[in-house]
Amino acid sequence: MKTAILVDGGYYRKIAIKAFDNSDAELCARDLINYCNRHLMYRMGGQKCYAELYRIFYYDCPPLSKQVFHPLYQRSFDFSKSKQYIWMNKFLEELTKKRKVALRLGQLSDYDNHYSLRYETLKKLMNGSITVQDLKESDFVFETRQKGVDMKIGVDITSLAYKKQVDQIVLIAGDSDFVPAAKLARREGIDFILDALGRPIKHDLFEHIDGLRSKDDRLKIKN
Repeated sequence: MKTAILVDGGYYRKIAIKAFDNSDAELCARDLINYCNRHLMYRMGGQKCYAELYRIFYYDCPPLSKQVFHPLYQRSFDFSKSKQYIWMNKFLEELTKKRKVALRLGQLSDYDNHYSLRYETLKKLMNGSITVQDLKESDFVFETRQKGVDMKIGVDITSLAYKKQVDQIVLIAGDSDFVPAAKLARREGIDFILDALGRPIKHDLFEHIDGLRSKDDRLKIKN
C-alpha cells in the first residue's frame, strides 16, 4: 500500500510542537518526520505491516518579515529580527533536507497582520472588570492570514487521486475546508485517513473520511 502524508503545517505547529514540548527547530523537524512515519504501520491478520511512503507534503508559509504596530507599546516591531522568524526559517530549512519531503509554501497576507485582544480579555474590558491601563502583553494575540495553502492541499489531493499515484492519503489537519477534496479522493478509490491530532472534528468532515486516528498519546486533550 503506497501512502502519501499531507501536513497542514500551521495546524501541526499549533498543536503538536506544544504537546511534544520541544522548541529546537532541528529536533521539531525530526519529530514531524517520525510522527508521520508512524502512520505507515498497520496491522493485517494480526501481523504488523508497513505501507510504502510515497512522499510527505508539508504545507505552510514562510515567516513574516515586515514591521507590525503593537497597540500596547505604541510602536512597530520588526518581525525579521524576531526569534519566531529565525526559528521558522531553520525549521523549514531542516525539512528540505529530509528524504521524501516536499514543501508546499503559500504566502502570508501583506495587509491582514495585526495584534488583537484575546476574547477573554475583551470581555473583561467591556464589562469593566479591567481597564486599558491593566492590559499586558499576554492579553494580545498576533493574527495573520495564510494565502494559497488550502488550495495547494486540495490540488495535491486531486492530483494524487486522479493519477492513481497512491492507495492511501493521510491528512494531518482539522479543517472541514478539505471535504470536497476528500470526497473526490474516496470516489477515486483512495483510502482517506484524517489525523486531527487528537482534536474533535466537525460532522461534515467525519462523514467523508475512511478513518480518524492520531499517533501519539501526548496529543490527547487533558481534562
